[in-house]
Amino acid sequence: MRIIKPCTYTVLSLALASVTQMTMAQDAHRSMPMSAQHESPSHDSSHQVMQIGIESSQMEHPAEHAEHAEHAEHAEHAEHANASSIASRAASAQHPVDHKREHGGQIYQATEIDSRWLNNADGRGRLKTEIESRIGTDENKLFIKLHADKAESQDADYAAQVMYSRMISDFWDAQIGARYRVDEHQVTDKEQLDAVVGLHGLAPYFFKTDAYLYFGTDKQVSFSLETERDLLLTQKLILKPYLNLDVVLSDDSAYAQKTGLSAVWLGLETRYEINKKLMPFIDVAYSYEKGNQHTARQAETGSEKQWWYGVGLRLKF
Repeated sequence: MRIIKPCTYTVLSLALASVTQMTMAQDAHRSMPMSAQHESPSHDSSHQVMQIGIESSQMEHPAEHAEHAEHAEHAEHAEHANASSIASRAASAQHPVDHKREHGGQIYQATEIDSRWLNNADGRGRLKTEIESRIGTDENKLFIKLHADKAESQDADYAAQVMYSRMISDFWDAQIGARYRVDEHQVTDKEQLDAVVGLHGLAPYFFKTDAYLYFGTDKQVSFSLETERDLLLTQKLILKPYLNLDVVLSDDSAYAQKTGLSAVWLGLETRYEINKKLMPFIDVAYSYEKGNQHTARQAETGSEKQWWYGVGLRLKF
């Protein structure tokens, strides 16, 4: 008797199992309907194989697939943003907006009247009145300034100033115009007309400032500076130090003033704002006036220094 080796036995067993499986598959195929026999499972099988391959690829390289998905999302977002920007620019071109009408283009008007009665140490009184009115926009305005100064038992001096004001920075306007003045103390040439150029605005540390150069006949050239600042003690009680000075640069007129620093007013005003339209105040000031030089029409006068104190009323509307 011949003995079969184990490996030969294994091969024979596998061959027998394969023949048996093929025979059973043929019998099942004969028992299936004809329509089912023509259906091919190749598509489903290939689809499943592809799906398994994709899933295995994603499992093998998850970071790479996530990066591709993120790039696709950013590209889509950028495309939508560009489309929205183009649409917005097209709408703006069709319907332009005038921002000046929203802010800065409005025409407004403001007027301030300042009247004060002052007395010196000798008991002599003096009435000083200032009126300032402006109308226009933030960029272009018309300024009108009126000044009256009347000492007790004397005729009053008047001055009217009209200027065009143009904004040149956030806090400054350049101004140009003319000044008409009347001096009743003079026998002749009582009326004078001067050209004016200057600056109006807010200096550092909130000092409201007006600085002007005046050019008149007979080589009359002068400079004036007015500056002031509000210091709030309360919302209604306010201190205001102020400085007004005049400098004569040249003067060959019949009633010439001495060149150099001609007049200075240094004062402290304390006002109470009943409201933003009605504001009474008290005022204490120190003044210096250099005097007139000797000419054919007048005698030379010396300088005067004195203290002034008084009350006043300011109106705004």
